[in-house]
Amino acid sequence: MPAKLWGLRCWECDPLIQGPYLLPPELKQILALIAFICIETIMECSPCEGLYFFEFVSCSAFVVTGVLLILFSLNLHMRIPQINWNLTDLVNTGLSTFFFFIASIVLAALNHKTGAEIAAMIFGFLATAAYAVSTFLAVQKWRVSIRQQSANDYIRARTESRDVDSRPEIQRLDT
Repeated sequence: MPAKLWGLRCWECDPLIQGPYLLPPELKQILALIAFICIETIMECSPCEGLYFFEFVSCSAFVVTGVLLILFSLNLHMRIPQINWNLTDLVNTGLSTFFFFIASIVLAALNHKTGAEIAAMIFGFLATAAYAVSTFLAVQKWRVSIRQQSANDYIRARTESRDVDSRPEIQRLDT
């Protein structure tokens, strides 16, 4: 049973939240939030498009990952079994990795060497690394779930084929 703190499950004890992760899931949140705060402290910019793109990416990654973390922590994902949560986590971490990397490169190319821009860029690359590790581990977790699902489908099909002979409502044609 996972340890609970104010009704939330402990990520260190719970494989649904942590899995084989090397990093706590909150690390991605913290890095995205710090990158967003750093970019928000910039008062003036001349080409602002790169700054706005980085701001959008860091805020979006923070919000979406936060919502998923809350869903997993409160065990709400168990109430919606129609969604493949491993695939959802994979898509979120993969897209966040890609867009954080692009936004950090754009910010590195267009920055004006101010402290806030450099700090945002550094935290953007750190967030990219954290999301990349999570993406790699989410791919492994997704592959395992696909293998387990195909094995379960095979077992179910074998069981159903054995049950056909024992059902009286199904009549044989050769009698």
